[in-house]
Amino acid sequence: MASVIAAIVVAAIYFGRPIFVPIALAILIAFALSPLLRLLRKLRLGRVLSVIITVLFAVVVMIGVGTFIGSQAAKVAAELPHYQSNLLKKVQSIRGTASNSSLVRSATGLLDNLSREIAGPQAQPEPEAGNADQAPPPVPVQVVRPRSTPLEIIESVGGPLLEPLVNLTIIIVFVGFILLQKEDLRDRFIRLAGYQDLQRTTLALDDAADRLSHYLFSQTSINLSFGSIIGIGLWFIGIPNPGLWGLLAGMMRFIPYVGVPLAALFPLALGFAVDPGWTKALWTAVLFFTLEPIVGQLIEPVVYGKNMGLSAAAVVVAAVFWTWVWGPVGLLLSTPLTMCLVVLGRHIEPLKFLDVLLGDQPPLAVEESLYLRMLAGDPDTAALEAEGFVRNNSLIDYFDEVTIKALALAQRDFDRGTLDRQRLAAIRETVDALIENLSERDEVPQGVDGGEDHPPPSPAAELPESWRGRPVLCVAGRSPLDEAAAALLAHVLEKRHIGARVVSANAVAPSQLARLNTSGIQVFCVSYLDPGNYKNARYLVRRLKKKMPEAHPMAGFWGYAETDSHYLDSVEAMEMDDVVASLNQAAERVLVLARRARDAGAARNNALAGARE
Repeated sequence: MASVIAAIVVAAIYFGRPIFVPIALAILIAFALSPLLRLLRKLRLGRVLSVIITVLFAVVVMIGVGTFIGSQAAKVAAELPHYQSNLLKKVQSIRGTASNSSLVRSATGLLDNLSREIAGPQAQPEPEAGNADQAPPPVPVQVVRPRSTPLEIIESVGGPLLEPLVNLTIIIVFVGFILLQKEDLRDRFIRLAGYQDLQRTTLALDDAADRLSHYLFSQTSINLSFGSIIGIGLWFIGIPNPGLWGLLAGMMRFIPYVGVPLAALFPLALGFAVDPGWTKALWTAVLFFTLEPIVGQLIEPVVYGKNMGLSAAAVVVAAVFWTWVWGPVGLLLSTPLTMCLVVLGRHIEPLKFLDVLLGDQPPLAVEESLYLRMLAGDPDTAALEAEGFVRNNSLIDYFDEVTIKALALAQRDFDRGTLDRQRLAAIRETVDALIENLSERDEVPQGVDGGEDHPPPSPAAELPESWRGRPVLCVAGRSPLDEAAAALLAHVLEKRHIGARVVSANAVAPSQLARLNTSGIQVFCVSYLDPGNYKNARYLVRRLKKKMPEAHPMAGFWGYAETDSHYLDSVEAMEMDDVVASLNQAAERVLVLARRARDAGAARNNALAGARE
């Protein structure tokens, strides 16, 4: 059904070109003139008078530009015969160079031989049978055209101009109507398209209008600057009529991809014609094809920022599509039209696919992308993406906000039965490799303020004697995914100079717990991405308490918010106070316990020293 609707829409756009193209151009011009209209309205000139002045300004600008281009083009045409001698010399030079080249002669001979082989043997003319049998000579025929009447002359001259003038008149009328009825048209569109959700529809229209106005203003400013620099550069080079070519370059730059190369053809041809050598043509090519990459790749991304909202692929696809349905005008309108479609897709749920296909937002969230890397067993690419995140964030933020969420996605798939044990083991290995790849990263990157949430790690010398070695045991709850989360916690503690080790769920099973080495353990933390009904977590903590009565128990249910009902249920079900929901919270809690042990040890030593005295 969706494909049928899409085909109908595309067919309507294609066959409705005579109607839609003037309307689209009028809307685009109306958005471009909106800043001037707002300025006139602020001067209290009234709506009708402001619209009339705005439309007249646009008409005067178009007439002025057209007159300037026509007069300058006439001058160029009048001066072309003066450059004939230079052109002849260059053509003769090129021909002489080609004739003296062995490569060119070989290629020409090869082409001649191929042409003879393809054409086949030529038919030989029949021998003459005598003068009597010869055919009579052909009679010359001369076609004399009748003299044109004045009406036919007017029709031949004005006919080609009639259709563009009619279209231009229609566009100007549409512009005036849109500017005059702007608020009314907006309200009617909202009533038609989004009556059930006025807020979202209004937001979409305002967002589209702001993006389009910003794009048109920025593009116009950049193109005017581009044309001015081209005109000045051509004047320095010595190309005739530099103002004309600068203006054409600025105007043609509105056409993506092909506009600037087409605009460069005319000054390049003049440079070829007016200069006896090749200097002017070469400098002209350098000017155009050096300035365009600078403007397109360096200046425009800074000026536009995120306001366009289009991916690079969307710009190319849009240019191809709109050029196919509407021709050259479609190429001119491709970017603004696609921008409006992306904004609609961003705010209207049934059109969300437009934002995904054409927008510049990442197609996947960061944690979803990491989950794909885990499934593919690609820790190197995962580490490369992580480097971009931790450049402006702390390492523990990456583990809490990205890695834990990616493991939660895997846990969800495992609970649904779409992940087997082999895949779980592969994800566990990928997390270990990711931790190894990021092991050299500081917890808080240089130049980033960690704040109260990320204080600098405590030196190992500040830890009490009983906390040296590996005093923290990170226990996996049920699956290798819980073990991967426990490994993340162990790595965070190691970054803060507190030793930790990880044990799997099998190692703390009732049949294996007696073999577990618990010497020196001061804190144990059970790790769960999804505790299920909490029975496993409750009984696991009880077994560990019995095995390590002196150790402080802690339970980590990762990925829950402290206001989440699941988190509150876990606190109640575990019957313990130390339940944490993030790696950072767990690490801070362990540091607090270490400082308490240090202070208690210092107080005990002071008491013993006083007793001896």
